[in-house]
Amino acid sequence: MSQELTYEQALEKLDEKLKMLEDGDLGLEDALKAVDEARVYLKVCTERLEAARKKIEVRAEPDSVE
Repeated sequence: MSQELTYEQALEKLDEKLKMLEDGDLGLEDALKAVDEARVYLKVCTERLEAARKKIEVRAEPDSVE
């Protein structure tokens, strides 16, 4: 499920979970579940950003020896 999410989708779901936690209306069990789900979405976001960074990372080319 979470591996199929785009960065934007995972970020939106992460934001939803954080807002639920910030509101403070959740019981303990629901809050713990929201934290676990938020961690999953955060991991997806981190993985997507790392993959993007690797694609655009500019590597210095070695100096040519003449």
